[in-house]
Amino acid sequence: MGLERKAALRAAPAHPMRYERRRPEHTILHGLVREHLATFLAQVEARTGTGLPGFIKDECAHEKFVAFSCKRRGFCPSCGARRMVESAAHLVDEVIPCVPVRQWVLSFPIGLRILFAAQPELLTPVLCASSTASSRGFCSGRQA
Repeated sequence: MGLERKAALRAAPAHPMRYERRRPEHTILHGLVREHLATFLAQVEARTGTGLPGFIKDECAHEKFVAFSCKRRGFCPSCGARRMVESAAHLVDEVIPCVPVRQWVLSFPIGLRILFAAQPELLTPVLCASSTASSRGFCSGRQA
């Protein structure tokens, strides 16, 4: 790393980024919704007879809460991992004990893996043959 770069890094503040509030009220979408909301609500009520559900119409302080631990409204690795763990626990505790399950693993030598990665069309007949063989063994009552 050059001396100029090191000096620039030392001179830079520890936290150069600062939070800037987004201003959704200045966007085109916000303006369109504000302009046409009354018409939209009237049309929904005319079509359904009941209008929108209460949780959509009412102002709610909870709209400021974000359910993700990262406090963002997008994809978050930690939130995704949490959901994955919860889904796996649900499957293990509630779903899998109720149904008979068999898991078969088909493994190929590294040379064949490389070949199948380079030419995936070769994998289809191999998988068909292995599926047929395992199904035949399962139907005949033998363990594969």
